[in-house]
Amino acid sequence: MGPDQVPPFDFWPYFDSIPQGDFNGHDFSQGRVTHAWQMPDGAHQHVLIACETPNVFLVLVLDLHASSVLGHHLLDLNRLYGLP
Repeated sequence: MGPDQVPPFDFWPYFDSIPQGDFNGHDFSQGRVTHAWQMPDGAHQHVLIACETPNVFLVLVLDLHASSVLGHHLLDLNRLYGLP
């Protein structure tokens, strides 16, 4: 899913309910979806929301059959892989 594609359902209310502490000081307020991958089972999609820091994303895991968000994870590739 790119910037011009329509999400499978409205996951933004879930995003808006995430505690600020889960963002670890990063600003995701622009709500920029940069990547989305549908899993081979066709039941789940991973949506990456970018922040101001390169290589840092908030990942939402969507249950496409239930039209619900299963959870979220802060993915900091800089910290994980020692990127500059």
